Amino acid sequence: MSAKSVAVRLLSRREHSAFEIRDKLRKREFDEADIEQAIAELKQGGWLSDERFAEAYIRMRQNKGFGPVRIAMELNERGVDETLVSQYLHADDEIWQQILEQQYTKKYGNRPVEDYSDKARRIRFLQYRGFSLDQVYSIVK
Repeated sequence: MSAKSVAVRLLSRREHSAFEIRDKLRKREFDEADIEQAIAELKQGGWLSDERFAEAYIRMRQNKGFGPVRIAMELNERGVDETLVSQYLHADDEIWQQILEQQYTKKYGNRPVEDYSDKARRIRFLQYRGFSLDQVYSIVK
């Protein structure tokens, strides 16, 4: 089986970044030249697109309630260029505030903050979910 056919099979399941495809093909011990040729052909044919991957990944993680900080970090780990990340992430959009409020309400409901340790726990939770401190402080009063 060729590197390109393996890559096409991987891409048929979900979008991948070029970095992920390269990594998966290396793990299957394909020759480096074959890997680079397959990636070039897939990009040229429109099968492999970091832009499309970034859009799909951001949408998927938004739907799971994660914030822009965490999503940006995850995209960087997956080899997506930082300019692409900032182009598609729109960290200052209103949707992030809505997601933050949904996550906060889902976890804590309408219960008021009991004490300092409870407030710190809530702040840590929202930071872990990927929201900036400014965003978190806007909701945890």
